[in-house]
Amino acid sequence: MKLSYEQVRHIAWLARLGLSEEEVEKFSLQLSNILENFEILKEVDTTNVPPATHTIPLKNVFRKDKVAESYSQTEILSNAPRQAEKCFKVQAILE
Repeated sequence: MKLSYEQVRHIAWLARLGLSEEEVEKFSLQLSNILENFEILKEVDTTNVPPATHTIPLKNVFRKDKVAESYSQTEILSNAPRQAEKCFKVQAILE
């Protein structure tokens, strides 16, 4: 399927792309080539091929959460340069 100059200009307008004359010619050839490849793929028999959402199988890459002992509030606050009322004390930044 060959795309015309006007069709490519219309697609560019829909995508809000400002294309030069050379770019319109270049994209006309490239988009036409892509559409021709889709026409070839339509000829392939896919009746027994199940639909897929991904080309490769997905696996969970996250580790399982493990419950572990935590530090106590006094241990955490022992490294604080300043503390007040069992909390970190920081300088206020107000503008």
